Amino acid sequence: MRRLLLAVTATLGLIAFSACTDEPSTSTVPRLSATSTASTGTTGDTGNPNAVGGDASAARRTKLHAAADCVRQHGAPNYQDPLLTSDGYVYTDDVALRSLDGPQLDAIETACQDLIRAASFSMRDQGPAPPKLIQAGVRSAQCLRENGLPNFKDPTADRPFSPGKGFGLDPEAIPAGGKQNPTVMRALQACRKILDEEAALSSLGSLGHA
Repeated sequence: MRRLLLAVTATLGLIAFSACTDEPSTSTVPRLSATSTASTGTTGDTGNPNAVGGDASAARRTKLHAAADCVRQHGAPNYQDPLLTSDGYVYTDDVALRSLDGPQLDAIETACQDLIRAASFSMRDQGPAPPKLIQAGVRSAQCLRENGLPNFKDPTADRPFSPGKGFGLDPEAIPAGGKQNPTVMRALQACRKILDEEAALSSLGSLGHA
């Protein structure tokens, strides 16, 4: 419990930044994840069950639905069912958890941890960014660099993203003031169409066809 409280405390600070930027950060809620993954036929990062490919069975899909239903019933009514791809990767609706406070997240963890573990997924982590999304992120980064943000790096498959939001703004690549900085405002305006295309490709619906 003490570890969870520490995680929530750190989370609140990140949420404050996210609220200012309205962009996904690298971590916004405590990671309520499985402790084990499928023992055979898997590929990927075993530290992140969502990035472990292999198990795309109907049985796992049913378990994911049960876990998501529990999350909805215990404080996140808009939380969507995780997306399970044909490769066995999982993408989750972490944006729906951002408005929750510490006690609400604690209640979800207590009530749903067994179902989350059984489904072998994490509420916060994502599967690897697919090639089409990475390509869109590279176009966004190039546009931002060309419009006053020279430190904005191209994304890779390992870079965190949020479904429906894309890779977002790297706080280390933008000047003080975030989206309120005039330089950032001009860059976002100039690149809005490209950024919107990236966000669309990151949606759960698009990830299912990536």
